[in-house]
Amino acid sequence: MNSPSNPGRTLTRRNFLAAAGALPAARALGANERIRCATVGAGGRGCYLTEHFRKQGAEVTAVCDVYEPHLQKGLQAASEGARPYVDYRKLLEDRSIDAVIVATPDHWHSRMAVDAMEAGKDVYLEKPMAHTIEEGFAIVAAARRTRRVVQVGTQRRSLELNHEAKKIMDSGATGKVHLVSAWWLNYWKELTPGVLKGKLDWDLFQGPAPKRELDPVRYFNWTLFWDYSGGLLVAQGAHIMDSIHWMMDSRRPLAVTCAAGKPNITGAEVPETTCLTVEYPENYLAVFTVGYKAMHYNFSIDQLQQYHGTGARFDLGREAWALYPQSEGLNMQPSREVRQPHTFESASWAHIRNFLDCIESRREPNATVEMGQSANIVLCMAVESLRSGRRMRWNEAAQRAEV
Repeated sequence: MNSPSNPGRTLTRRNFLAAAGALPAARALGANERIRCATVGAGGRGCYLTEHFRKQGAEVTAVCDVYEPHLQKGLQAASEGARPYVDYRKLLEDRSIDAVIVATPDHWHSRMAVDAMEAGKDVYLEKPMAHTIEEGFAIVAAARRTRRVVQVGTQRRSLELNHEAKKIMDSGATGKVHLVSAWWLNYWKELTPGVLKGKLDWDLFQGPAPKRELDPVRYFNWTLFWDYSGGLLVAQGAHIMDSIHWMMDSRRPLAVTCAAGKPNITGAEVPETTCLTVEYPENYLAVFTVGYKAMHYNFSIDQLQQYHGTGARFDLGREAWALYPQSEGLNMQPSREVRQPHTFESASWAHIRNFLDCIESRREPNATVEMGQSANIVLCMAVESLRSGRRMRWNEAAQRAEV
């Protein structure tokens, strides 16, 4: 894997049609022509992805954002001469663009991803994959209908550390796992003040969400409002639930229950402290707790998953894993342990690399839309449970959640 300091090879598509089971390309390119990408949503994550795509040899030729200051920052991160857009639909008319990076608020993910695929573009789609279960299935259907490459932004799927962890789980070293406990702890101050420093197309920002009067506070803090997001439970749960499904070979839940207190961030609609319990047909429970009014620990502790087996406990963090065999003593010691600090950069780098390689080869990426929808179903059911106060069951035959 190339490091962020090494841009790696220049991307071409000369031999992708020779790949077995190749998907169709967006357009025909010359042997030495670079893959052309566009970013939709140039906030912090969008600019981060734009810069990393460019460093890996892609040409980011267009940037779209509804807020002028973000658009300008996105253009600075993009390739020289990148074209600005406010309406993403105008950007999709450009046939020279091969792939679109969707890094907008959650409520736009499905419509933008589907429109991009219908326009013949491959898609790098930030997590969570969708805002509703139905929107997630729409993405899956569009990806299979158009045969586009779609990488969901759960970058741990491309991290060597997690592939090693999967081998440990598959080896049977833990014995039978009936309980997975996980948490994500961090600190959140208060809402960002709603001070606009440039033009904002409020109507385009709202898009498919309920129509409201211009409210800069909602715009700058969209993660904490139900219209645009499921909150931190969904934002961080997309990573954790996807990882649990991967480690446990799970696809669908049996039922989901979620509880929370009142929001402790003044002005927020969505609570920042929640507890999610998921029942699975494989006969285990997954309990995921989100606490964003907590201390911020190191990445090996504040985002931990613990797989409690009959023979051992397996701990998987963002930068480490450890296997603790059954012991009668009080001082448990790991029999195997791996630590890889600073994996945030390497995970994103590897995930982008995988996506760009798949644009060339036309193979499936590491984080497919089916994987993304598995986590999306659980998290959308969690939001429904939290807001209704009910335990939600999954009806596989009807492909929907029910009380």
